[in-house]
Parts: sequence; structure tokens; C-alpha cells
Amino acid sequence: MQSGKYKTIEAPAEAILKERSSKFRAFAFPVTSETEVRAHLKRLREEFPEATHICYAFRLGPRGDIWAASDNGEPSGSAGRPILGRMMSVGVSDCLVAVVRWFGGKKLGVPGLIAAYKEAAAKALTEAKIIEKAATAAAI
Repeated sequence: MQSGKYKTIEAPAEAILKERSSKFRAFAFPVTSETEVRAHLKRLREEFPEATHICYAFRLGPRGDIWAASDNGEPSGSAGRPILGRMMSVGVSDCLVAVVRWFGGKKLGVPGLIAAYKEAAAKALTEAKIIEKAATAAAI
């Protein structure tokens, strides 16, 4: 962040990844509160009830100081943290990235899951338009 500005995304974006018969559909949403994060996750669960997992990460605030990551039943550290890591490498905040997974019958193993979730998140963020937003004085 430089001179009171930070990066976020302008509008929702999505991308699809197929990895060894599993399908990953990644979504990036601009958000400003945990309430918005919960609303997006609820909508995804309702829209895709047959999904095996809906893993996610979010960052809020100009510095991304408020954050969380969820593996949603995947092995610990194999989904939420790679998604969060991709968000941090792009430098976005006020953003939620959720990846919906449908198991395709072939296990990917932890390294394969990490790579797939990281790539799915990267694809969604590549599809999103990254913008700079002014940080409010209270948030800095």
C-alpha cells in the first residue's frame, strides 16, 4: 500500500479449473465486511449443494489485517491458506475468493490440492479487474 491507497477488485469474477477429474470453480468478490463474506458463502452453498467442498479466504481493510481462510473439510492447510497466499501475492484486500470443488473420483493428495486451489484462485484473480482504492483516515 502506498500513500493511503490499496488494491482490491472492481467487480465479481470467476474461473474454472479441471484437475484429474475434479472440477474447481473459483469466484472472487469485492467485499467490505464479514457480513458480506457470509452472504456470498451462503449463496454459493445454496447454489451448489452438490459440491464436495467450498473453500475460501478473505482479506478486509487497507492492510488486509482482518482475514480468514477455510479448508472446509479438505486436509488442513491444503485449500484456504493457498487461496489466501495467492491473494496476498496479488496484494488485494476487501476481497473474498471462494473455490467450489466437485470431487472427480481421483485423489489429488495434499500437494495436488494445494496446487489446484492456488491455481484456481489465481485464475479468478486474473479475471478480476484490480483497482486502487483510497483508504479512509480511520482505516489507516
